[in-house]
Amino acid sequence: MAENSRPASTARVGRARIQEGLPYPLGATWDGLGVNFAVFSAYATKVELCLFDDAGEQEIERIELPEYTDEIWHGYLPDARPGTIYGFRVHGPYEPENGHRFNPNKLLIDPYAKGLVGSITWNPALFGYKMETGDDLTFDDRDSAPFTRRSRVIDPAFTWGRHQKPHVPWEKTIVYEAHVKGLTKLHPKVPEKLRGTYAGLGNPDVLDYIKSLGVTSVELLPVHSFVQDDYLQEKGLTNYWGYNTISFFTPARRYAAVPDFAFSEFKEMVSRLHGAGLEVILDVVYNHTAEGNEKGPTLSFKGIDNASYYRLLPGEARYYINDTGTGNTFNLSHPRVLQLVTDSLRYWATEMQVDGFRFDLATILGREPYGFDEGGGFLDTCRQDPVLNSVKLIAEPWDCGPGGYQVGGFPPGWAEWNDRFRDDVRAYWKGDGGLLPDLASRITGSADKFDKRGRKPWASVNFLTAHDGFTLHDTVAYNDKHNEANGESNRDGHSHNLSYNYGVEGPTDDPAIRAVRLRQMRNMLATLFLSRGTPMLLAGDEFARTQSGNNNAYCQDNAISWLDWDAIGAEERDLAEFTQRLIILRNALPILSRGRFLSGRYDEDLGVKDVTWLRPDGAEMEGENWGDGGARALAVLLDGRAQASGIHRRGGDATLLVLYNAYHDLVQFTLPETMGGDAWTRLLDTNLPDSQAIEHFTAGDSYDVTGRSMLMFVLKPEDTPGDAPTEMERSYQHVMQAFERANIENVHFHLDADG
Repeated sequence: MAENSRPASTARVGRARIQEGLPYPLGATWDGLGVNFAVFSAYATKVELCLFDDAGEQEIERIELPEYTDEIWHGYLPDARPGTIYGFRVHGPYEPENGHRFNPNKLLIDPYAKGLVGSITWNPALFGYKMETGDDLTFDDRDSAPFTRRSRVIDPAFTWGRHQKPHVPWEKTIVYEAHVKGLTKLHPKVPEKLRGTYAGLGNPDVLDYIKSLGVTSVELLPVHSFVQDDYLQEKGLTNYWGYNTISFFTPARRYAAVPDFAFSEFKEMVSRLHGAGLEVILDVVYNHTAEGNEKGPTLSFKGIDNASYYRLLPGEARYYINDTGTGNTFNLSHPRVLQLVTDSLRYWATEMQVDGFRFDLATILGREPYGFDEGGGFLDTCRQDPVLNSVKLIAEPWDCGPGGYQVGGFPPGWAEWNDRFRDDVRAYWKGDGGLLPDLASRITGSADKFDKRGRKPWASVNFLTAHDGFTLHDTVAYNDKHNEANGESNRDGHSHNLSYNYGVEGPTDDPAIRAVRLRQMRNMLATLFLSRGTPMLLAGDEFARTQSGNNNAYCQDNAISWLDWDAIGAEERDLAEFTQRLIILRNALPILSRGRFLSGRYDEDLGVKDVTWLRPDGAEMEGENWGDGGARALAVLLDGRAQASGIHRRGGDATLLVLYNAYHDLVQFTLPETMGGDAWTRLLDTNLPDSQAIEHFTAGDSYDVTGRSMLMFVLKPEDTPGDAPTEMERSYQHVMQAFERANIENVHFHLDADG
């Protein structure tokens, strides 16, 4: 079909005030006197700037952008100011079979908009074709403006004061994954009007709780402006997680106490988090947009330059490559699309001061037309960019496209979600056999995945649970998913959860079942925080939050997903205190965060092995032991004297012994002899979580390890004559001070009436 440029409505058209302006920066930029508008489109024939009244309801003027430079349409409006509400109408060929879907009847969001107003009301006019026919080759001439969002010019001014980013080293990073709304929607100490908002997350009581837990970095589910799916709204549900982005520069208004000030409220939240010493990491979705496939709406990119912004099927440009499972795939192989994404990242890292990003379906970002390439354009750009190579970059290293599973396949400088840690640790504690080799790899940094090209153990982001899947509580309370509330007859969500209910599906008053469930949660938490790599904790797991067996709560903006602070009782508080204790101990044990992978080789110069794997009888593991499918007990000895860095010298950290017993019954372990000390001090027994007594055990002693339990000991150095303690003695004293502090400190819930 040839170009169709019929006007969508009768609006006053004028060019008298518009000037040529500049092709950069892209978007709407106020310079103190006026606003420069610039938008990329390689195939458009004309772009109109549509201005709206102050309420954003009535289109009052339509002005053709006068210049076209390097595929950028641009113009300068001298009398425009911050607060100006606008949109674009883009003319060009409507030829879906050739990848072009221009339709000037559709008001389009500026891809570089820094602010949005209004909301999307699902209506056939939002679609570039006649939706009622189901034929995307048809052309719809209805005006979409009454039903879509508008862009708004912002004033970026904000006073940060003495604000400083925390700059937490990767080796010290502990990630806390949370949802802006879900974290505080039910929090009794947050004023009701602020619950579920950026301001609510910045509440002092909330920050004090997060800080007291010991985590360093809050990773927020998507906050970029996103679209509510019409099919969910028809069922009375909501896109709660937010993986449906439509604007990569604007904070979602739905999380602002005052929506028109979402921009400044987000900055204030970041400032408060930073003031508490907490980093802010954003979960970002650059792999697809909310415009869907050929049957989806025309909201922004599709109407501006469909053939450039999206990956289209070769030879069938009417259709979209769908490596995301959402209908479309953003085309980061195009230089202007790559620029859009990297400009967005730099904007959030500089203007909004965030500390890092977790990339949803990140394999897509590294996929070129020929497949995934760790030297692809986007990944190379991040490595060399002076802004992006200085923030935390975390990949979700999989998608549903060809060659989509890439755990360990990202280049240096990146960390990656390690689902092998999740699956192997869950399966081990559930009691599955044949997992000792896998467990050994996971708890020592997954060298089989990450030990290459100078990458460090922190590149493995270890997690037990995330927003997608069972919570930690539900992993030990349900054999099966229970997603009936999602309206898909329980067909959605994964069925392979590596979970176990220990005799009853869901809630129970049986004390024996409750006891083993709590112990298994402690076991998995202890495994997480006492392993090499970067730990990530799902918000609420520390106090056994449940989603009642729903493992795909993406559409549940309600009590299923919100953290229920009022449900925290004695058991839940105890689990949170246990989590805090683990983090305190981890921070006091540098050997757990050393930047070296363990080899198990004997260092003749130092006379030490960095890691030794032991059977319960205290003997070293042999080849046939690793292949024993019935074995479920293991010990690991981490020698603090081993080389700590690239400088070949003896380390001075405390030596650790960790015992793992996934058998359902007691296993007797023999505490090994090792150089540097002859006594083991118990720091942790998941069967005795409240034990505060310092107990010493002699090497060669037997220790009865309860079924499904985990223990940690630190070697007590031999006394040396003289006044000056050795480095290992100082390390031991530091650990014992942390042990005492862990028994004194409490998590700051601030939930009681007296605060």
